[in-house]
Amino acid sequence: MKKLFKFIGLFFLLLIIVGGIYYFINNEPLPQGKKGKEADALAIKMLNALHHETYENTEILEWSFRGSNFYKWQKNEDIATVSWDNNKVVLHTKQPNLSEVFVNAKKVKNPKLIKKATNYFNNDSFWLVAPYKVFDKDTERRLVKHDGKDALLVTYTSGGSTPGDSYLWILDENYFPIAYKMWTKIIPIGGVSATWSDWKKTDAGIQLPTKHMLSLFGIEISMGDVKAYNQNADDLANKILKAVKHKAYKNTRYLEWSFADKRHFKWDKEKHIVDVSWDSVKVNLHPANIKNSTVYFNSVKQENPSQKIIKKAWNIFNNDSFWLVAPHKLFDDGVVRNIINIDDKDALQVTYTSGGTTPGDAYVWILDTNYIPKSYKMYLKNGRITGTPATWEDWITTKSGTLLPTNHTLGKGKQLSMGTVKAYN
Repeated sequence: MKKLFKFIGLFFLLLIIVGGIYYFINNEPLPQGKKGKEADALAIKMLNALHHETYENTEILEWSFRGSNFYKWQKNEDIATVSWDNNKVVLHTKQPNLSEVFVNAKKVKNPKLIKKATNYFNNDSFWLVAPYKVFDKDTERRLVKHDGKDALLVTYTSGGSTPGDSYLWILDENYFPIAYKMWTKIIPIGGVSATWSDWKKTDAGIQLPTKHMLSLFGIEISMGDVKAYNQNADDLANKILKAVKHKAYKNTRYLEWSFADKRHFKWDKEKHIVDVSWDSVKVNLHPANIKNSTVYFNSVKQENPSQKIIKKAWNIFNNDSFWLVAPHKLFDDGVVRNIINIDDKDALQVTYTSGGTTPGDAYVWILDTNYIPKSYKMYLKNGRITGTPATWEDWITTKSGTLLPTNHTLGKGKQLSMGTVKAYN
């Protein structure tokens, strides 16, 4: 028995020695950075890389933490449903006293579970959205040199569950966060790193991490099935689609129109082939497979079609079709929808993050009482147009049953006719 106790004692002594060696080898002191404009400027660059404004407008986030804690966060309402084991807490993050607790689906009073849910939420949401929180109240930012490059040290001086924690953000050449080093109360070793590299682009248009790898023993933190979306905006968008008879539009094969009586179109939507005509030029355009496009001058097919002309036709089609069918494109790939309040009424902001000729453009749709668009405000990425209004008027019900506009009025009263608009099968 004495030998057993001696063996156990030696084992624990060896464990302490190994742990001490590991600590002294891996523990890093908190770096001393410089506060001020340069640190704040780096933080702003990181937020711009993350499209922070889109995050601010995001309504709902869902995720889990290591497969044990599950979340649905109504961010703009400051309410998070936190579930683990047989417990569920509807947590009011800013007013915990309003929270509701359920155990085995039965409502109970249990302040300890509210406190536990609060701690879970503070920790687990940080692993989801920490890069968006660098300007939170009671944060300090410092510029630090790390491996010869600028890095951002963020210290949380109060709030949360563990005030005083610091995180050193490592950024790529585009100022996008790829990792951080931690100095926290919960981890005794300073400078433990965690990856921020397995990002997912969500329906709300923001990117969120799906997992992290810690340098401490290679621990993996899974964030589960990460989602972010804007339910209220999606509901409003669906009301618009119903108003403009989008179902009939989806089943429409042919569309014909013109643009300011200068350019003319016949679009086989089913095959996605469109005749684009202007002056003496006609391009039989294949937008999805542009190399198959053909060019005609004065009705004569060109044996070696001009790629410049084809590209021009592609740009023209993208622009001019948008003025005809934009309300039907609210759920296209790469589209982000948000609710905007204008004159105390809900309007729908639509941002095209990819595709088309000018990704990044945004449009705020103003609706009538029947949810039919009556105008929009344009915010083009190139900065040339910021908030310029354009009407959507003289809607017609086409032969195929969908609604399409026939005229627009631009900001300074300029008229834009879509010509004789047809949609049929």
